Amino acid sequence: MAPVPTSPIKVGHIDDVQELRKAKPTTIPERFVRDMTERPTLAITLPSLSEIPSINFSSLVNGNKDDCQNEILQLARACEDWGFFQVINHGIDLSLLESIEELAKNFFMLPLEEKQKYPMAPGTVQGYGQAFVFSEDQKLDWCNMFALGIEPHYIRNPKLWPIQPPKFCETVEVYSREVRKLCQNLLKYIAITLGLKADIFEEMFGVAVQAIRMNYYPPCSRPDLVLGLSPHSDGSALTVLQQGKGSSVGLQIFKDNKWVPVQPIPNALVINIGDTLEVLTNGKYKSVEHRAVTHKEKDRLSIVNFYAPSYEIELGPMPELVDENNPCKYRRYTHGEYNKHYVTNKLQGKKTLEFAKIKSKTSTE
Repeated sequence: MAPVPTSPIKVGHIDDVQELRKAKPTTIPERFVRDMTERPTLAITLPSLSEIPSINFSSLVNGNKDDCQNEILQLARACEDWGFFQVINHGIDLSLLESIEELAKNFFMLPLEEKQKYPMAPGTVQGYGQAFVFSEDQKLDWCNMFALGIEPHYIRNPKLWPIQPPKFCETVEVYSREVRKLCQNLLKYIAITLGLKADIFEEMFGVAVQAIRMNYYPPCSRPDLVLGLSPHSDGSALTVLQQGKGSSVGLQIFKDNKWVPVQPIPNALVINIGDTLEVLTNGKYKSVEHRAVTHKEKDRLSIVNFYAPSYEIELGPMPELVDENNPCKYRRYTHGEYNKHYVTNKLQGKKTLEFAKIKSKTSTE
């Protein structure tokens, strides 16, 4: 997870959005009000479910040869054209999804003083609070976060693992293990879509880094002025998102120069390609900018798992995906370098990936 900052970061006063919601202010505090160019347009027609690809994981794993092949083709299209897809029949017990969702909601409903026992220090990304805030005048997201490092164990901060609600820690352990298996399996099939051997990512990643973040978006009286989560791409290889049942539709992805809302399929998990996989595939599969918007009356809960290579692993485009028609687009670096760069910058679209891009000679002349 995040390195500890070498010098103190001044972030100014950060209002807790749940407490703000309770106080029902007549106006939104200025630090949450976005500039005109960033404000969401909420009157969007929802796309049909078929627009955002869905992958039947059971067909990949247990289907006959034709079903499996069809699903692999669908997976390739989803990765190349969208960078996002929903996985149905993913094999994770639905009662476990319900348990983690209930515990996450119960954590956010704890009194503020209880949640503040697990503070997210400025410049870090574990604990309770707001991540990616680095200055006193930075605009804030209408969101409360609680994040934990999961694997390898040395990235954990035991002081931030809560004792309330009961069974929180045990459930996070079991849930994270199941999501980890899903990521490993998905990466095998993603490798196959690229014409690579199935185990290439598992062999390359070492002891993969995994983190979990829970996001709670209270209703907002002026959802047209705020963002629940700033536009960004993920630094991971894969991200797995569980959207709370009955939550407002909040996730939007940037596709064809417009923001497209993702309508959740019941019991499905949303998967997206992270910056790491974009680099490894030399840009064939791209990480996609996404954001969260809020709702006037409904709250929203999401649970996110990030899966990435071990910090010491050196990354760069895989040789099999580089040729004279597809020259190398990204330099080599360790995942630890990229992680440090990612978590010490505010969320700003895909700007973080500039760190890895090879600058063309023509662009500097």
